[in-house]
Amino acid sequence: MQRIFFSNLVLMVLLNLLIKPIALFGIDATVQNRVGPENYGLYFSLLNLSVLFNILLDFGINNYTTKNLAQNPEEIKKYFGRVFTFRIVLFSFYSVFTFGLAYVLGYSGRPMFLLSFLILNQFLILTIAYFRSHFAGFHFFKTDAFISVLDRGLLIIVGGLLLFSPWAPKNLQIEWFIWIQTFCYGTTLIVGFILLIKHLKRPYFSWDPAFSIELIKKSWPYALLIVLMLLYTRVDGVMLERMLINGAYESGVYAQGFRLLDALYMFGMIFAGLLFPLFSKQLKESIPAVLELVKTSANLLLSGVLIIIFITCYNSSFLLGLIYSDYQEAIEPFQFLMLGFFPICMNFIFGTLLTANGNLKALNFISLGGIIANVCINLWLIPKYGALGAAIATFFTQLVTAILQYFYCVVKFKIPIKIIGFLKFAVLIVGLFGVSHYFNNSDYLILLQLIVGFFLTFTLSLIDLSSMKELYFSSRRIK
Repeated sequence: MQRIFFSNLVLMVLLNLLIKPIALFGIDATVQNRVGPENYGLYFSLLNLSVLFNILLDFGINNYTTKNLAQNPEEIKKYFGRVFTFRIVLFSFYSVFTFGLAYVLGYSGRPMFLLSFLILNQFLILTIAYFRSHFAGFHFFKTDAFISVLDRGLLIIVGGLLLFSPWAPKNLQIEWFIWIQTFCYGTTLIVGFILLIKHLKRPYFSWDPAFSIELIKKSWPYALLIVLMLLYTRVDGVMLERMLINGAYESGVYAQGFRLLDALYMFGMIFAGLLFPLFSKQLKESIPAVLELVKTSANLLLSGVLIIIFITCYNSSFLLGLIYSDYQEAIEPFQFLMLGFFPICMNFIFGTLLTANGNLKALNFISLGGIIANVCINLWLIPKYGALGAAIATFFTQLVTAILQYFYCVVKFKIPIKIIGFLKFAVLIVGLFGVSHYFNNSDYLILLQLIVGFFLTFTLSLIDLSSMKELYFSSRRIK
């Protein structure tokens, strides 16, 4: 099983490394520079608003589907058509709720018009994710990898024409960027449906109220978990835009700092998406194999994350300057957001393990605590520090939730706490800090950090090639 995980992790990461950074920094960042911080800040806050309660589009169905198919793949033909129809019904509830919330928050006119397309985009994104949950559940990882980058690939082509072609308009409107996204998501959905339908052999689409109610009963714990997690990770942008007189501008500054984190977040999601069906299957078969996968994935992901954090924090001005023309106010928010990437990745590993094991009640309590902490810290810091206050709130919220998830896993699965493992990560941190601080003015700082970081990960056996090779080949014995 680990062989499948590592093979497809490499494929997923390579494809996303080729496509998504270009889309994010080449297209998205250029749009932000062209339209200005206020217009992009409005878009960013409306985007977060559309995401906050997109669980009403999904209701935990994707996670439930992935887990169920990994354990019972024969059931897909029984309910695909009914679930798809149910999702269309959910879309109507989601649209009404989101528009109502926007009205209560004081949005009207142009913001409402923009929000309508962002709502449609959320439906397309979540439906694509539903198709991908089937590919993941069946272990069609290559197809999943292709679909995962198709929308961004199309965005690069179409967005590139809009931004860089000889006939590109000089006065870019944020509306045009949103419409291009809609086209790209819609095309990806159609392609994903065509690829999936070949394996379904003419599914029957129908509205089945009894089935829908039963599905809600089974998936609502996943839904609650997702909405709680979205609230404490996405509410910052909305609170910034609504709480401050210059809220759109501060939201735009926050978006500048958030961009690289968002890009890295995608790779964490890829990692978690591959781990989830594997955890679901192995929990039924071999707890020792689960613990070995936890150890290996933690070493692989977290050691790489530490290197990334030090590179980005010590070179924040340089990196932001590559993307934006005006970035000084985004430096400190960016640094705090990047510090939060380590606990975020801890959540990707241990939160995914708990979700696969069905420990949703515990995760919901932890996430609820995260929401309360995040909102309270935002209410305290945003009026004083604006975007920086929101970034600090995000960091501390992620840190607290990660620590709670980790120790719950330690107790639940009897994961041995090895001090030597913490010491290895401590040595890596000290080494990275030392070379970063000593060569702070060097033109070759980033290269030095990379060299030292990867040297230490291999020296300390945080990434052990021989162990990974053994896992790759021995996994054939795991049935």
